[in-house]
Amino acid sequence: MKINNSYILLKDICCFAYHGVAPQENIIGNEYLINLRLKVDISQAIQTDNVSDTVSYADIHEAVKAEMSVSSKLLEHVCGRIAQRLLTEFPAIEEIELRLSKRNPPMGADIDSAGVELHCSR
Repeated sequence: MKINNSYILLKDICCFAYHGVAPQENIIGNEYLINLRLKVDISQAIQTDNVSDTVSYADIHEAVKAEMSVSSKLLEHVCGRIAQRLLTEFPAIEEIELRLSKRNPPMGADIDSAGVELHCSR
């Protein structure tokens, strides 16, 4: 079998955090959703059935949670920190697609969420 591309996916990671430009956002906090699509060669793990031959999504989740716990004004800044940490800690990751959304942002609009999307590679 020839594998053209392979990805590890983490969908709708829910975190409560304190990000925002408005002072009250750093006091009250908000719910955030994170979606990740990580390009990783999983061909060895397909053969061995061993987690050491891939990237553990549990470890990815812990890294994301740790970065989300650091308060920032801008979601762009949080996205950049998450992407940089993942590329640094997990050398098997070739590319990252990351979406970070703030649920019900305090902007006086009837909106489910607002956020940013980042695509990066090594």
